[in-house]
Amino acid sequence: GKSVDHALLPAEGPWCSGAEMLANRLRKNIRNIGRWAKRSGITCYRIYDADLPEYALAVDIYEGEQRWLHVQEYQAPKTIDPEKAKQRLRDALAVLPVIFEVPQARIALKLRRQQKGAQQYEKLDTQGGFFEVEENHCRYLVNLNDYLDTGLFLDHRIVRGLIGERARGKRFLNLFCYTGSATVTAAKGGAVATTSVDMSKTYLDWCGKNLALNGLNTQDNEMILANCVSWIKTAKWLRREFDLIFLDPPTFSNSKSMEDVFDVQRDHVELINGVLDLLAPEGMLIFSTNFRKFKMDQQAIHASHITDISRKTRSKDFVRNSRIHYCWELSR
Repeated sequence: GKSVDHALLPAEGPWCSGAEMLANRLRKNIRNIGRWAKRSGITCYRIYDADLPEYALAVDIYEGEQRWLHVQEYQAPKTIDPEKAKQRLRDALAVLPVIFEVPQARIALKLRRQQKGAQQYEKLDTQGGFFEVEENHCRYLVNLNDYLDTGLFLDHRIVRGLIGERARGKRFLNLFCYTGSATVTAAKGGAVATTSVDMSKTYLDWCGKNLALNGLNTQDNEMILANCVSWIKTAKWLRREFDLIFLDPPTFSNSKSMEDVFDVQRDHVELINGVLDLLAPEGMLIFSTNFRKFKMDQQAIHASHITDISRKTRSKDFVRNSRIHYCWELSR
């Protein structure tokens, strides 16, 4: 699934009963989640998350200068007839433009498959579809067509808010920084310095663009192209110290620049303990993962306080999905 496949475009005409049910559910969600987002000044949010099991899609709204929809199809179970699944997708693609008043050209469709390792970062298409969105007085570039992810993890909205609130006067470190949205939040929240580390040049460049978009210089906001796991060891050797750290590693990674395969469940204790060594005495580490079966081995972690903030950081548009991410605060 690249962007919209033209074979899937809707036929005009009356909708089948399933499509009508989907339309009604979407209208209900607009009244509920849509109103909440408007009141809260939120412009990018999830409006539908497989609420009806037979329409197994996640639908996100991105309001830039124009409204876009990002539609991710969850893989149908093997028991479902593939033709039926395709027909339901066609139904959904007939309903969405009408309900959300968005032309097909601004609906990006992704087929959700288990991504193995480096694949999750491969480009899907070559349309340069970058546009700006705003969240909490920060501006971000998103791209709904060219990559599997859009550049902004919507389920981390509250986490970004927490980082912004805590950043004043702090030295902030963003590991596996992706497009640097948390870095922007920290810098705009008054961090004295930020450091963003990622091993993807694509995402580090994107991070640089996000900083520039918010009028933030690269002198106080350093970006480092490196394998985070080995950089942590280097930083310890250099006696680097940070007051606030955000650590959101991939579930797994075996890309070319990782010496060996990283697995968040297997490796989280060593990773977190390494990062805790970089914390200043009163510092705070925020650790997050979206591995749905994750279990933290708290006994093995060298932290004096570990607080689970997973529920607290799950916003109204993600309540249907209790395992969208897990999140903890740790201090030494």
